[in-house]
Amino acid sequence: MIAIFAYPLASDKSPNANTMIVELSAKPISYKKTFLKVPKAQQRIEGNAFSRFFLGTPDKYNWIPINGWVLLTDGIQVRHYIDEGLEDNLKFSYKALGVSSTQEVKKLLVIKSFILGTDRYGRDIFSRLLIGSRISLGVGIISVLLSISIGIFMGTMSGWYGGKIDYIIMWFVNILWAIPTLLLVFAITLTIGKGFWEIFIAIGLSSWVSAARLIRGQVMQIKEQDFIVAAKALGFKDFRIIFKHILPNIAGPITVIAAANFATAILVEAGLSFLGIGVQPPMPSWGLMIKEHYNFLIAGNPVPALLPGFAIMILVLAFNILGNAIRDILDVRNQIN
Repeated sequence: MIAIFAYPLASDKSPNANTMIVELSAKPISYKKTFLKVPKAQQRIEGNAFSRFFLGTPDKYNWIPINGWVLLTDGIQVRHYIDEGLEDNLKFSYKALGVSSTQEVKKLLVIKSFILGTDRYGRDIFSRLLIGSRISLGVGIISVLLSISIGIFMGTMSGWYGGKIDYIIMWFVNILWAIPTLLLVFAITLTIGKGFWEIFIAIGLSSWVSAARLIRGQVMQIKEQDFIVAAKALGFKDFRIIFKHILPNIAGPITVIAAANFATAILVEAGLSFLGIGVQPPMPSWGLMIKEHYNFLIAGNPVPALLPGFAIMILVLAFNILGNAIRDILDVRNQIN
């Protein structure tokens, strides 16, 4: 729900929560500042309600942090905050602000709170954490769908038919199993390129091996059961037996391996983003946020690096627990007992 409603919940509703206020670099939790909103010269098209909900709204203003202001007859003079103990004076006319009265100028003065502080570029960490959840959930969902689909096909073919088909598939599986996951993802990424969708596909293509091995073993065990032998004797086609009799009986193990692959995909994506070959800036990937701020751990401000790390940990733990719970629900033998 947080991922779906990320932009309505976020403090920074700009695309990718990428509003940079460089004067407010690495500010602490619950930091507040007064701003003067200066309209941008060129206004970007906002799009329809659907695009604003899922892609954000282009910011119409430049946010000028200030320490104080004085209203003038034809505008406003502000003390522009640059850094602690450093400021300069700026003057803006009614025309520059797009207003015509003192009351309208006052409406451009706002106090903004940064719940979790700001990152090194002055961006709102809270907003980027919310929107970054979409990246982690997206890579998990897409890579799991891809890996489980390939794993089910390869595993059922290998376990059901056996013989040469089983030998060829398992030979291929063993070759891929011998290659470390990150190295395999590196190779696929270098082949298809870096980017949002490319990293999802690369992780999915590298994580189907474990699913195929598990499903193969389950199919080989179940195909010897009496109800499968009876289905063969009745002349049912292989496709019907596999999809109506075998796969429903191994839904529990498939769910567990899907949840495990989901968690692995999130960790792999975070690792790739940390190494710079995953999701590219300015997208707020949690792994990329750790990469940008890991040196803050020894600089007295660990929050920008620790928060996305905790978010990854909680999400991975949650999906492992969810997978185990769904397995128990789908396990018919436990229900009978």
